[in-house]
Amino acid sequence: MFQKILIANRGEIACRIIKTARQLGVATVAVYSDADRRALHVRMADEAVYIGGAAATESYLKGDVILQAAKDTGADAIHPGYGFLSENAGFAEICEAAGVKFIGPSAASMRAMGLKDKAKEIMEKAGVPVVPGYRGEKQDVKTLQAEAENVGYPVLIKAVAGGGGKGMRLVDSAKDFVAFLEACKREAHSSFANDHVLIEKYITKPRHVEVQVFGDSHGNAVHLFERDCSLQRRHQKVVEEAPAPGLSDKTRTAMGAAAVTAVQALGYENAGTIEFIMDSETQDFFFMEMNTRLQVEHPVTEMITGVDLVEWQLLVAAGEKLPLAQDEIKLNGHAFEVRLYAEDPANDFLPQTGRIEGFTHPHLNPLPYGGREGRGCVRLDTGVETGDSVTIHYDPMIAKLIVHGKNRREALDKMRVALAETALVGLVTNQEFLHNVFTQADFIKGAVDTGFIAQYMDHLLPENYGRPGKEELALAAVWFVTGMNERRVSCPDPWNDTDNWRMGGPVVTPLKLMSRGEAIELMVTSQGDGIKVEYGDKEFHIVQKALNGNVLTVELDKREVSGSMIAHGRDLTILREGRVVPLHLYIHGSGDDDEAGEGRILASMPGKIVDVLVKKGDEVAKDQPLLIMEAMKMEMTIKAGCAGIVEELTVSANDQVADGALLVAIKSGDAA
Repeated sequence: MFQKILIANRGEIACRIIKTARQLGVATVAVYSDADRRALHVRMADEAVYIGGAAATESYLKGDVILQAAKDTGADAIHPGYGFLSENAGFAEICEAAGVKFIGPSAASMRAMGLKDKAKEIMEKAGVPVVPGYRGEKQDVKTLQAEAENVGYPVLIKAVAGGGGKGMRLVDSAKDFVAFLEACKREAHSSFANDHVLIEKYITKPRHVEVQVFGDSHGNAVHLFERDCSLQRRHQKVVEEAPAPGLSDKTRTAMGAAAVTAVQALGYENAGTIEFIMDSETQDFFFMEMNTRLQVEHPVTEMITGVDLVEWQLLVAAGEKLPLAQDEIKLNGHAFEVRLYAEDPANDFLPQTGRIEGFTHPHLNPLPYGGREGRGCVRLDTGVETGDSVTIHYDPMIAKLIVHGKNRREALDKMRVALAETALVGLVTNQEFLHNVFTQADFIKGAVDTGFIAQYMDHLLPENYGRPGKEELALAAVWFVTGMNERRVSCPDPWNDTDNWRMGGPVVTPLKLMSRGEAIELMVTSQGDGIKVEYGDKEFHIVQKALNGNVLTVELDKREVSGSMIAHGRDLTILREGRVVPLHLYIHGSGDDDEAGEGRILASMPGKIVDVLVKKGDEVAKDQPLLIMEAMKMEMTIKAGCAGIVEELTVSANDQVADGALLVAIKSGDAA
């Protein structure tokens, strides 16, 4: 076994690798950029080496700098995690040449699977089923059109070097083919410097089912069952589970055997994933691609098998045989994983940046893997703690929440509870969106496919998403008016109160709460044990019942309502029945005053201006696009908040802008 490994990654996967290395008695070296000087993975590792600027191109993608860090610290091997350099064949080669073991497959295996068309040719020769389509060298429009006709619409145009949904278009009819082909080629060339495409038959109700595989240098190959990753948004996975729901024993056996055949055809070593696309109705499956690395969703496989996949990676890289033969790997129970992101689903899933003021999560079972002992557990994989920040420079995933149960129903229940007990203060997250997935009737039945999120968006993202209803306003009114946000006690000393209780008169307190940029004005009247809340033309009555820990219970119109109150100063997040409602107590003159108004548009996060669509002096209409800005791997369109004249325009294309910077000022008035 290695004495010391360097982890060429950051965030939760770096922390995850450190935990296993520590259990094996292997020392760890972290690397960090300017943005990660005080990151959790740096604090956890035995040593840490600075490798460059905040941008990944200046740090985590600089293979020569990372390799030198491994040499300087005496590391025997480098673990690339996932992303960054994990599937970079050139990096694997320079590591091997320098005598530093790359913990992953060979460069030859990476290259063989790196281009989708070549990978499918290899799989087809090995007898692994592939999707019908065209993967030839001829790339002229006439040939590609003819091949699409042969395959039959609908078809997918896919960049051979693509990933993450880039360079991919679904074409429903021949009239759209040329336009979509041109767009696909442009995007592929821009993203991958390779505009070759392939044509595939599109399966109308597909499921994304992948198989975890492992090979060693002794010729052994196994699979560790499958994961269903069908719940996706913009081709990015949102929820994963293992095993795949509703899969017949026949299909499971055939899929596992096909995956092992693929590993053997490549002479593959270390961890990998064979991704299949499966017809929801027939359960016919076809090879889609191979990921030559550890996957983000690997914990669900660990939960159902009791296997530490990172431990296996280290053992195989050190030249040892796989610890278990195929018939010794048992499937036990069911597991789910959700990805907790700093993003706002109510605002087109816009990524969020900022400081994490508070991070609470459910009680975690101390067992790192659920299956080995046959006990269900809750696990959190994260790279942040309270006080850390989410920045513009990297993916906004905060944590992965994983649960294991003896069956799918038990695992569903565990995840609902785990999500209800998780909260972040300081950042908007997708937590409520994830909770809504686990309450949707068809998901509970296991009826999933890749169109699930689009089909059920009304349930997953209802009109009141993240905004307070009557119950949350009642809890907030009691919290702020009784001073709990400052004193955090259930029975304050009445002699220190500044209200009118000694005179027996009612106390009237105006409250202004901000919810996702919208103001909610309440008039709260307190007298005796009762509180009356008026807002707009509505009113309701509350009686405070109890505060146990951070759980506040009130009586609202003669029924009990409870919620977990996560506070930081005048910021309050209410967790109630899976809902996550962030509120801010507005105080005039405190710096909360909205001086910007709808005509002054500020940057919501640091980013780069991609394009400017207007000029100073232009007349614009409300919601007219003004700028395109890139931040956190996403492009967003900045629109006018009102009609009027562009009075100030402070940015140009390619400008870098800071969080809160003024972008455009519009003098309000009707545009012609």
